[in-house]
Amino acid sequence: MGKAIEFTDANFDEEVLNSDQPVLVDFWAEWCGPCRMVGPVVEELAGEFEGKAKIGKVDVDSNPQVSMKYGIRSIPSLLIFKGGEVVDQVVGAVPKAHLKGKLDAQLA
Repeated sequence: MGKAIEFTDANFDEEVLNSDQPVLVDFWAEWCGPCRMVGPVVEELAGEFEGKAKIGKVDVDSNPQVSMKYGIRSIPSLLIFKGGEVVDQVVGAVPKAHLKGKLDAQLA
């Protein structure tokens, strides 16, 4: 079963920007209530998209550089990257089907 990857300031370029698959990045923090609602959804998507897309999380408190680079002001923020570029973005807790649809669109 796929598991969400821990993206950091140190591995972000390699894991996300240089990925040959679409990447969903969940910007979150421990103290953020809505982030805790999205967390399990992100883990489920990691399992469902294993081998097709990369799914992972960035703890904004531990990784300020990546968070600043992408202008993350409210969390949860979920960015979808493809070919090193942000191709889609969702802010706030949204239903799993919504995120799944956005990922599917990048695989088409």
